[in-house]
Order: sequence, then structure tokens, then C-alpha cells
Amino acid sequence: MCPTSSSSTFASLDRRRFLTRTSAAGAAASLPWIFPEAGNAGEGPAPAFSLGVASGSPTATSVVLWTRLIFPAPKADPFSFAPVALPALPERLDVEWVVARDAQLSDVVARGLAQADAALGHSVHVEVTDLAPATTYHYGFRCAGEASPVGRTRTAPSADMDVELRLALASCQQYEHGYYAAFRHMAGQPLDAVLHLGDYIYEKSWGKGHVRRHGTGVPSTLGEYRDRYALYKSDPDLQAAHAAFPWLVIWDDHEVMDNYSADRAPNDRDPARFLERRRAAYQAWYEHMPVPPLSAQQLADLDFSTLAIHGHHRFGGQLDLVLLDSRQYRSVQPADAVEAAGPARTMLGAAQEAWLDETLQQAHGRWTVIAQPTLLSERDLAPGEAARYNLDGWDGYRAARQRLLDSVRAAGLRNPVIVGGDLHAFYAADVPESFDGEPGRTLASEVVVGSITSDGPSEATIATALAENPHLRFASGRHHGYAVLVLAADAARVDLMAVDDRKDQRSDCAVFQRLSIAEGHPGIVIG
Repeated sequence: MCPTSSSSTFASLDRRRFLTRTSAAGAAASLPWIFPEAGNAGEGPAPAFSLGVASGSPTATSVVLWTRLIFPAPKADPFSFAPVALPALPERLDVEWVVARDAQLSDVVARGLAQADAALGHSVHVEVTDLAPATTYHYGFRCAGEASPVGRTRTAPSADMDVELRLALASCQQYEHGYYAAFRHMAGQPLDAVLHLGDYIYEKSWGKGHVRRHGTGVPSTLGEYRDRYALYKSDPDLQAAHAAFPWLVIWDDHEVMDNYSADRAPNDRDPARFLERRRAAYQAWYEHMPVPPLSAQQLADLDFSTLAIHGHHRFGGQLDLVLLDSRQYRSVQPADAVEAAGPARTMLGAAQEAWLDETLQQAHGRWTVIAQPTLLSERDLAPGEAARYNLDGWDGYRAARQRLLDSVRAAGLRNPVIVGGDLHAFYAADVPESFDGEPGRTLASEVVVGSITSDGPSEATIATALAENPHLRFASGRHHGYAVLVLAADAARVDLMAVDDRKDQRSDCAVFQRLSIAEGHPGIVIG
């Protein structure tokens, strides 16, 4: 758990620092900038940090800092948003960054100069090293006389530290379906990190009762995906959550196109055209996420037709966190349940499966969290003797699911926990050794977080899922929010958080259900 001094900082920070852009005059007078001419943009409007700041991928000695420079856009009616035509930024801008122990950025521990290139949307990714473990830092950027908001981040514990950890889980934030009050609430919590499980943006409009609009059609080009991310990241409550903690991120399907599989998509039957769209979407995702910077050689060799996002993150002796990509390498969706059982079908691809098997063998933390976008457990959605499954999920990749479970069992993990999102509903499950044949003992625990805003399933769907699948211990589709996962020596505790009304920008948010997992005893305890 964060030390007491850090916890008090969470309560005392002025949220306006996260929600408003610092004026150039005020920043120049108060911040310890050492490159007074850095990033001179020349004539015309100065670039702005109106998409906020973020950090991510924390280790015990490093963290990644992120921002993206764009021209400031005027405030717009949420029902009439449209991009404003502005002159292009220069091809390259110098951006100063600074990391300090205090929110005033006076006790500086690291600083330098980064370049924001037009080829990457003027995004900035800086990996800051030689930091102290389990320590809170503050950071900021400046370019062309403009200063960014000040963000806060935190490094992971070192290998010899065994401390309580608090992680937020989030997923599925369709911009039109509601406001981000859940993120506003999250920003005020004492967390070590945020884990986002996919569907950060939505490429399409759907549902009813929209409170705001995308304002444009389905993106297919790099510029259009950039605009969609810029729209989502312009939300002040999402910016506040990014500025408050380091994030770890994976993607699902809506970052590209609904229900796509590898190089195929049901709504785009031209493989060559879809791969161009996927390339643009992957690049836009990289440009807007606080993920490690690509090296010059990587950028020279990479055209974003592929982008490896799976990874292994250690948090001291408490946690091994494994991030998976279940979209880029998967087999095409099956036509029926018979095809879904095919032994050659894969969700992760052969290379990632082998990597996962090796990684789990090396996981020595008290808790091992396997993060992927959706529900791993079987979910029969038909009442009675009939059976019906969502074949876009793990139920459409049964052999691949069994291989994952076999890897977990072979690794002999102390406390495996699987987390996901995607379904716009909260689920908790006892995961058996197999869903095909005899289930065997409970092997792992599973928690699926509901949506931040995206429309959820009907109460009838949830009732059927609980009735037909005894391993599903809890489910709710009517709540919207996030989850807080607390990993301690004796247990993992899960607080499911829900906003009162996702369509109210100032809605309150509170715990609506508590779950726990006893150390050494896989399975969900309700309450």
C-alpha cells in the first residue's frame, strides 16, 4: 500500500492542476525549466497540451511519460463536435520534460529534451530511468512557452519489497453513452496503478440516449483515428485519472473495428484494405498511450502493421502482472460450436502462447494476475438444455483456453487471478482446471470489470448466465464503473465501484459489491 505520506498527498492535491492547462506566463515564472527556447514553433498559434499528460509501464527504477502536442481547439457543443481546420505544426518540435519529488517541480530528479515528430502525431514518449522504487514523483512538459499540466506517477516496488498494492481495473468507455464520472472518482483514490483492459475508444456509434457525439463517421485512416483519440482524451475526467497514476494498457477490438480477428473483420471484407485500417489504428493507439518509446531502429523497421503489446511486469514480491493480446494473432471467428472446438484454433497465436508458458514458469510473486480483454470462463447464454455461446470470446477458442489453463496449472502458481473486461458487465468466477469434460478442482479466480459507460446487457441475460454456469459466482450488467483490486499478504480484495448515473457528469461513485480471494485458496468469496 502507498505510504501514509503519499496517501495524504492524494487527498491534498489541487485537481485543477489536472483539469486546466497551465498558462505560459505562470509556468515560466514558477517551474524550473532549463531550456528557455526549447520548442520554438515560430509564427502562428503555439501548440498546446490540451490532451493532458500520462505515465505508464512502471518498473522499480523507471517510468514512461507521455503527452501529445496539438493546436488548441475551441470548446464545442458535445452534440456538434467537429475538428477545426488549423495550420499544421512544424515537422519536429523540441519538448522539455522534468521529473521532481514535489508537485511544484522544484526538487528535480531528472530532466531532458525530447522530440515530437509529425510522423508520430507529435506524441512524446520518454522513459525516465534511475528512479527510486515504490516512490511517488511529479512531472511536466514545456514547449514553445506553453507548459503542460503537472502529473503524478509512482514506481513499482523492488524485488526485495513485499508491500500491499492497489490497482484500478477499467474497460469499455464509449464516449457517447455517458460521461467519465467514474474516472473523476478514480483520480481521487489512493492507487498504485491503473490497468485498462481495452475498448479505450469506439470506432462506431450505437445505442440510444447519447449524451454527446463522436461527430464524425467510422475512422479508417490515421488522421481519423487520431481525431477519435483526441476527442476521447479531451475529456477532463479521463485526463485527471491519467495524470494521477501510471497506467498499463492493452487493447481489444474497438480500437480498430468491432469483432476483428487478426487480419479479418466482419464489416470489412477486403483483407488488404482492412490491414491498412489496422495499421493506422495501431499507430494511433501507440501515439496516445503511455507505453515505452520505440527505438530509432524499431521505428525504421516498423510500419505498425504489427505491434507487440503483451508483456510481463513485476511489482516486488507481491505481483507478477502478465498482459496479453487476444486480437492481433487469433484465428478467425468460428462459424459454430463445432468449429469452435477445433484443436488448432488459437486466441493468442503460437508465439505468444509459448511466451506465456515460459513467463508463467518464471512468475514468483505471491499473486499472478493474467490480464486479457474478456471473460475467460465458459458462459452458456441459453436457458435449459440448449447451449449458446459468444464465439468472439474464449468460448469460440476452446482448445486455446485449455492450453492457457494447462500453462497455469503446470506453472504451479501460488495465487493465479485472471482479469478482463469487454462484456459491459461485472463478473466473478471460480475457474476450474477444464471446461471440457471433468472440471477438476478450482484452479484460478476470475474478475471481469464492467464498463465505464458502454451500454450493458439485459437483466435476463445476466440471470441466464448465472443460472446456466455454476462457476460464475457473481454478475451484474446494470452497474457502470470500475474495480479496485487490493493485493495483500493474506488475501486479494476487490471493490466493485459504480456511478449513480453514467449520464450525469457529476455523478457520485461508490462500492456496490465486495469480493475477496483468500491467499492459497483459489475461488471467489462474495462479500
